[in-house]
Amino acid sequence: MNTAYCFDLDGTLTRQELLPLIASSVGLEDEISALTQATIEGLLPFDKSFKLRVRLLRDARLDWIHEALERHVEFDESILAFIAAHPDQSFVVTGNLDLWVRPVLDKLGIRSFTSVARLDEQGQLDGVERILHKGDAVSSLRSRFERIVAVGEGMNDVAMFEAADWRIAFGGVHAPNKELVKLSDFVTYDGKALCRLLSTL
Repeated sequence: MNTAYCFDLDGTLTRQELLPLIASSVGLEDEISALTQATIEGLLPFDKSFKLRVRLLRDARLDWIHEALERHVEFDESILAFIAAHPDQSFVVTGNLDLWVRPVLDKLGIRSFTSVARLDEQGQLDGVERILHKGDAVSSLRSRFERIVAVGEGMNDVAMFEAADWRIAFGGVHAPNKELVKLSDFVTYDGKALCRLLSTL
């Protein structure tokens, strides 16, 4: 069966949340970490939380952000190996801004769905043009794939799970959101175990 694998980015493919790393470039780690954690736990709606976090980080220099991500982002090597073996079937589905995470996504070398930045006349970040709805990303793959497997860990992955055929909550970095677990067909806490599961579906 022709299967697409849709992976969340932060805390799923990576071993850390990216926005706190981005915030470190302008000294806002505590504020962004608190907002990120509240969003993961479902205490704040993703859209509102994300717009607030973008507003806080709007003046951060893009080269500083990319340098911070280049230096500190670590990937789950087992999942990367699975993606390398299935490049045409693997997709990143992240609410993060395209402008910020492009270097990280370029390393993965697969198609991605992201939120889109709004730029001012000088080409600087002005806000959010479009926040990705993860369910729409999954739905857009339906014409090409018979089955879609979603892997994620946060509250903002609920829409992706609802649109997928198989749903795997992954707790490789932190415990997956409780609401997401309720929607899941499987829950796993280790990258190698996740890849074994993906290979058997």
